[in-house]
Amino acid sequence: MKAKLGVSALVLLFLGGLWLVAAPFAVGYQPRGAAYVDATVNDLWLGGSIAVLSFVSLVIYAADALRDLARRGKHADL
Repeated sequence: MKAKLGVSALVLLFLGGLWLVAAPFAVGYQPRGAAYVDATVNDLWLGGSIAVLSFVSLVIYAADALRDLARRGKHADL
């Protein structure tokens, strides 16, 4: 149960980070062709950081889960 809650939180953080990256362009407060406004730069850095950190955490969790499954499989053969 705790694992599902943690993975769900990481997925939501990842999606939130992606939204922060896309928001300036989707909502339209970044004028097309203009230099990036401060809000856009902030959203890109913060959203990108959140997305990357949550994605790396998900990959580490998945690798650990696969390692645990492989370890259980080895012990089942004995």
